[in-house]
Amino acid sequence: MKKNICLFILLLSVSVHLAQVKNLKKSTLIKTSDSTRINNSYDKKDKPSQSNQDATIDQYKIIDVSNNITLLDTSLTIQKEYKFNYLRKDNFGLIQFANLGQTYNSLTKGFDNNKLVPLFGARARHFNYFEKEDIHYYEVPTPLTELFYKTAFQQGQLLDAFFTVNTSKQFNFSIAYKGMRSLGNYQQALTSTGNLRFTSNFISKNERYKAKAHIVTQDLLNQENGGLTNEDVLNFTSGDEDFIDRSVFDPNMSDAENILVGKRFYLNHVYDIIKNNDSTSQSLTVKNIINFEDKYYQFDQTNSNAFLGDSFNQSNIRDKVTLENFESEISINYIEPIIGEISFGIIYNDINYGYDKVTNLNGNQIPNRIKEQVLSVKGDYTKQYKDFTLNTEIGVNLTGQFDNRFFKANTLYSINDDLYLKGSIGYNLSAPNYNILLYQSDYINYNWNNIQNFKNQRNSNVKFELNSEKLFNIWLQYESINDYAFFSAENDTEIIKPSQLNQTINLFKLQVNKEFKFGNFALDNSILYQKVNDDSQSLNLPDLVIRNTIYYSNHFFKNKALFLQTGITFNYFTEYYMDGYDPLLAEFYSQNETKLGGFPRLDFFINAKIRQTRIFLKAEHFNSSFTGYDYFSAPNNPYRDFSIRFGIVWNFFL
Repeated sequence: MKKNICLFILLLSVSVHLAQVKNLKKSTLIKTSDSTRINNSYDKKDKPSQSNQDATIDQYKIIDVSNNITLLDTSLTIQKEYKFNYLRKDNFGLIQFANLGQTYNSLTKGFDNNKLVPLFGARARHFNYFEKEDIHYYEVPTPLTELFYKTAFQQGQLLDAFFTVNTSKQFNFSIAYKGMRSLGNYQQALTSTGNLRFTSNFISKNERYKAKAHIVTQDLLNQENGGLTNEDVLNFTSGDEDFIDRSVFDPNMSDAENILVGKRFYLNHVYDIIKNNDSTSQSLTVKNIINFEDKYYQFDQTNSNAFLGDSFNQSNIRDKVTLENFESEISINYIEPIIGEISFGIIYNDINYGYDKVTNLNGNQIPNRIKEQVLSVKGDYTKQYKDFTLNTEIGVNLTGQFDNRFFKANTLYSINDDLYLKGSIGYNLSAPNYNILLYQSDYINYNWNNIQNFKNQRNSNVKFELNSEKLFNIWLQYESINDYAFFSAENDTEIIKPSQLNQTINLFKLQVNKEFKFGNFALDNSILYQKVNDDSQSLNLPDLVIRNTIYYSNHFFKNKALFLQTGITFNYFTEYYMDGYDPLLAEFYSQNETKLGGFPRLDFFINAKIRQTRIFLKAEHFNSSFTGYDYFSAPNNPYRDFSIRFGIVWNFFL
């Protein structure tokens, strides 16, 4: 099925007569209301197609769930190098596991949360899970296709194919499929994932009615080996040539796998009762959002393993937990030039989380379901005065057992076209994730009911940002976390259990980003400093996370037909008690036994652009053989060895 979908998209893409876009410049993104505005640096004389001379590049619009707009960008920049990975996002602050499609350990954490219901568990499986905020909608003058390809590790590849077309000026649809399979260099580490997305975007002829909708189905499968045994960790760090072939290692488990499967149906439609014709007129809009998501997480194992403790069953282990969440929101939005923009909405959530059976353990009954109907209210206010913008947002649950609430206030001041300041304060009261509140397993130690025992986690934060391409980008943030809920390893037994800290954790973060240019050479720098005030050592983070890239860029050949970038990226984070990974829960847990980190990672890359084709070649972690085999992504889970990988991003226009 997956192969047929990929083949269909590929044939649909290449069957049309194609032409290429000329030199493009990067656009900037600004927040907009439903009457969208674009800050655009493109040259509108650029033609994306020789067959349609009326189309200009600024007509290829990408729209997110909040109606922010960016323009199609086929340039080759250092940011594109950072995003050319499995997630297709800049992964600064994350460290990958050995195989493509496995999870990432977080080198920094944030607790700003505006969710009014708990999150589903298995968070380590969610890095490549498309949430509703990750889906984009489109408006294009001609059909557009993008093909993304990158090699994997042993017998596999990564492909992300996308196609969108406007059947009329009013209606656009898109189809995309991201598929990946990689065997990996270690035993029992195969990964196989698929993300299928359909979107549609409709605007009526009088522009009063607008609708965005998407359907997403996803399956993320990982074989789980539990990492290396303690004996093989010593063999790995020794650098002995007999163990350079990583397949010789015996992992802790050899017959387990987990999978996260989800499907979502989403509709966001609005109607302008009073249409806003210009910036000096009023508008009144009613909005309705319907969102239904059905997902499950499943852990399978052929035979029980002492690595996870004692079990009720000795074979055919299967733990499966499901979540059905129906969400409906209706809101009204009013814009008045003097007052500003005001929104008020009511949200209803119908939640069904849990298992198919009730468990009795040591005389205690563990229920199998959390069923709840939650009614919430939400408000938003935005006011712009000259170069100053204020936005506040508030949400609170009125009914149900989850007493979630949040408040956020953001300010933006544009000093000039290059320099702007941002400030924000926030507070949220959030229930722990579902798998912290309730969990059942065939393994005895993985059964608990904390619905009545755990408090809501209280977080408050203050953030300040200064952004300037000419100067630098800097942001600092202070967060206070109370009643922190997390997974931890008990020191004596090493059993993984949910815990809650009855004290305050203070977290300070300072990040600076700056690029220096010297002719055709450039040095791009990202430095993150973190300080955690936590006597219990429940929240562990490295003090420093650093990324520096020195690279060379230039055009070559007649008419500058080839644009080339080549350079070296240096990544480093200081040693700390790195979170461990639990394969049964697909969660990271806090531990204070093993310190990891302090190893450099050097990547050499050569990237090229020919018209709208971008080619990427990278020698990853090429220093692995001469700087020591002490690199790990989590305790007992090594980071990637040296490898050479190739990839391409190709845009087609009709």
